[in-house]
Amino acid sequence: MCATCGCDTHTHTHSHTHTHDHNEKHIAVEKDVLYENNLLAARNRGFFDAKNILAINLVSSPGSGKTTLLERTLTDLKEAVNFSVIEGDQQTTRDADRIHATGTKVVQINTGKGCHLDAHMVMHALQGMHPHENGILFIENVGNLVCPAMFDLGEKQRVVVMSVTEGDDKPLKYPDMFHTSHLCIINKIDLLPYVPFSLDKAIANAKRINPKLEVITLSCTSGEGLDKWYQWLESKKS
Repeated sequence: MCATCGCDTHTHTHSHTHTHDHNEKHIAVEKDVLYENNLLAARNRGFFDAKNILAINLVSSPGSGKTTLLERTLTDLKEAVNFSVIEGDQQTTRDADRIHATGTKVVQINTGKGCHLDAHMVMHALQGMHPHENGILFIENVGNLVCPAMFDLGEKQRVVVMSVTEGDDKPLKYPDMFHTSHLCIINKIDLLPYVPFSLDKAIANAKRINPKLEVITLSCTSGEGLDKWYQWLESKKS
């Protein structure tokens, strides 16, 4: 079990030291489980730099539409950019199958009871997939706005996706994720007429947590705002 977030995954290590007196006091000393992860993340980052790969850690809560965003992106830009994708889910290959259908190189990581990807998982996925040099690698993390915020994967950019169906106070409820992200995408804006969601409040809340956070609003259904997302990708790839 991961001592940092409590999920059940073999890739994290922890140690305990217990002392007992007549009052049955217990003292537990946890090893910094992020130390090893950060070392491996630095190794991943070195690999990406050497191959000129723009690695993007795509994070969100379940149902925000990040896989659909990937599908649109990979389909619309496949003639211009070499893409690779690492898919993270607890179970099934459903999202990887969707990505594979676009003609994109993809590797699935199933974390079982684990609630996030870590640098070790990504490193092993890289060894098997050989992502395109001079391209973009999307790492679609497990749907979770808590634990993935703590784990550096070696990415160049972290993009958090939220949708208008989730509530405009999402950044305030999960500040660590928004604080550690470079870009916030607010998805499904085509549903704004039907849900009690304020774009102004959502953006203000996100900027309150992270004043440097960039924000793009879009809809994968209507296509509105996708051009701004594609321009952002091009600017980071240059």
